[in-house]
Amino acid sequence: MKTHFDIEKIVERGVITNELDYERALIADRKLRLLAKDNIHFKNLRSNLRDIIQKYENSEWNDVDKIDDQKILESDKSERIAELERLFLENRKQIIRKKLKELELTQENLALILGHKSKTYMSELMNGIKPFTLRDLIVINRLLKIEIAVLIPVFLSKEDQTKVQEAVIKLGKPKVKLTSADLVLS
Repeated sequence: MKTHFDIEKIVERGVITNELDYERALIADRKLRLLAKDNIHFKNLRSNLRDIIQKYENSEWNDVDKIDDQKILESDKSERIAELERLFLENRKQIIRKKLKELELTQENLALILGHKSKTYMSELMNGIKPFTLRDLIVINRLLKIEIAVLIPVFLSKEDQTKVQEAVIKLGKPKVKLTSADLVLS
């Protein structure tokens, strides 16, 4: 089970289909800029991602007549969501690094414990380029004694929120509602 957006999935698909993925791709591009200096894999990934970003911008933002207030609101909302996700991932990374340091472990040691052989792959996980698996996060929780809520994003996508709300309405159970914490990324 994956816990968040996967940059490489977007690159594999070769297309960005919505504003939220576009904003996420822009953030990933900034992360990859730093990582690409030392690693050809990240350099190639960034190059491919930039091509996909350019295609999306050309199709969605080049025609001024297609840009209305609704599109701008969607863009602003997506930007806020992507930024909240970025902050979550950055916070998680810093907390994991701090715990590793306290235990005199390296990121490479953690990769070995999790069963990841590549230093690059571990870097992708830590930097949010690739998502940790649920298993990885449970091991980190138990090994490093980090609260699970710090490791696993507990917010729902707009699509998931809508589906859950529609199902609850269909059930006719007015006592059942999503909490405000679930709606952070609405």
